[in-house]
Amino acid sequence: MDDVTETVFRRVVAECSAPDLYFTEFVNVDALQSPGRTAALRRLKFTDAEHPLIAQIWGKTPENFRKTAIELVDMGFDGVDINFGCPDKAVVKNGCCGGMIQFPDRAVEIIQATKEGLNGQLPLSVKTRIGFREFDEGWLRTVFEQQLAMVSVHMRTVREMSKVPAHWELASRVRELRDEIAPNTLLVGNGDVMSHAQGLELVASSGVDGIMIGRGIFQDPYAFAQKSPWDTLSPKEKLMIFQRHVQLFSETWEEGERPIAPLNKFCKIYVNGFPNAKEYRIQLMSADSISNLLQLVSDCISKES
Repeated sequence: MDDVTETVFRRVVAECSAPDLYFTEFVNVDALQSPGRTAALRRLKFTDAEHPLIAQIWGKTPENFRKTAIELVDMGFDGVDINFGCPDKAVVKNGCCGGMIQFPDRAVEIIQATKEGLNGQLPLSVKTRIGFREFDEGWLRTVFEQQLAMVSVHMRTVREMSKVPAHWELASRVRELRDEIAPNTLLVGNGDVMSHAQGLELVASSGVDGIMIGRGIFQDPYAFAQKSPWDTLSPKEKLMIFQRHVQLFSETWEEGERPIAPLNKFCKIYVNGFPNAKEYRIQLMSADSISNLLQLVSDCISKES
């Protein structure tokens, strides 16, 4: 997720309860292969604590996917994932991510170019949705025909974004298509998954091989744990996790390479569901610098001691 699954938050999640796989933010290959590549490269920053890590990429130009794939092999990632699922309107309007569902021939070109760049040295996967406006069996067939290592399918259309419940009733049909066309491709389901336990139930009912948790992590940073302790943590304990997050952010981006604003998203995760939470959030989200934010969160912790 953009501005969410960067190196700092991945390490926080690892310390809470590590998933089986991590994904980077989606990184634009066209930006990487341009004079302004420095900012895009920040999205690929990682540490040894974040493996196995999949580099998630998106864009429009097949040749830039090929060039980027060559670079990713040498960067130490464990795999590469092409994003054909993001429903952001600006991105879709440009024919990228979820918009690519409308251009299957171009999507195949991109997949083949990426495979060429990887040259068999890293596995390639795709993240997509069940269709653009409606369930699109033709699109899913096209994706499975590429014989990828893994395909992750969000159980909504692009147009639905996240405005309706995920169509998990269609997951078994997606799995049947996979079994028919690409039995060696792992199938991962995504959409409205809030916990490890719920994920296991969906695996059992649909027959998919695994589950991807996205927005569910905003409800519980221990979402990957078999039994999350989140609801039993005290306000102080939750604030201390936020403090750890801010400290890691400060250490990782000590030159101010990334803005402080995205930390407000995380504040809503940790500082929630207890007395004084709203008051604390107002204070914390007003911080204009990392040093100021660290002092404010320390003050909030002191009040809860």
